[in-house]
Amino acid sequence: MCQHQPLCPSADSADREAALHVAHHPEQGWSLLCNGVLLFEDTGELLPNGQVIAPHRPLGLGADEIMTAA
Repeated sequence: MCQHQPLCPSADSADREAALHVAHHPEQGWSLLCNGVLLFEDTGELLPNGQVIAPHRPLGLGADEIMTAA
């Protein structure tokens, strides 16, 4: 699918998110990568074979602490 040189990572490789964007719709929260992966703003992914990758956003500092309104 990819015509770039060097080729972008395939959809089944660990670094699949490094592929170039062919469609980017931040107002809708998704991007289509040239390897066929749909990448969502919450870091979830939908692979071309239908497999769903759950969001894997890194946790920030203090993420284990509960915030309360003052």
